[in-house]
Amino acid sequence: MPLITEYSVKARPDRRVVEVYDEDAHLGDGDALDAAETQVVAGNGYHLYLLSLQPDIEVEVAIRIWDGPREPPPEAEGDAPVSLESETGTLVVGQFTFGPAGEMSLPRPGVYEGCAWWTGRQATADYYDECIRRGVDENWDADRIGRSWRECPVQERYVLDLWYVREPEPVEDADLWA
Repeated sequence: MPLITEYSVKARPDRRVVEVYDEDAHLGDGDALDAAETQVVAGNGYHLYLLSLQPDIEVEVAIRIWDGPREPPPEAEGDAPVSLESETGTLVVGQFTFGPAGEMSLPRPGVYEGCAWWTGRQATADYYDECIRRGVDENWDADRIGRSWRECPVQERYVLDLWYVREPEPVEDADLWA
């Protein structure tokens, strides 16, 4: 099945979380965020949370739109089914307090289903922990710690392989009922 479009951006997993959501879906979801603690990737249909094991080393987030269902590749360290509705046709990759890392225009608004998968998650966390330990043992300053994070030999990566399934649900306009 052909790839329709692809977008990739680096994002800091602020508080260990990177979000992917429709640009008009500003409200978060505590239950979905809690579910990500055990599932790595979880959502509520409008908001996805990608949970890293570390809070500072940038991760790559790739969103790929396919013309039909895809299975995760053999190199995936884990995967989870996902569904994401976008009324606007624009997805935002967000970093809690740091704001958006980037945004992607979908081929059309609608509901997309698919699979989230990841690589480098544990290896990046192990490297992060090693840097923290060495930073304490060797009395690294903030610049040295930051440099070590940028020099991470492993790329933590989250991929959303999605395909269009239907139009978005109609939104009732509150003004119509006034």
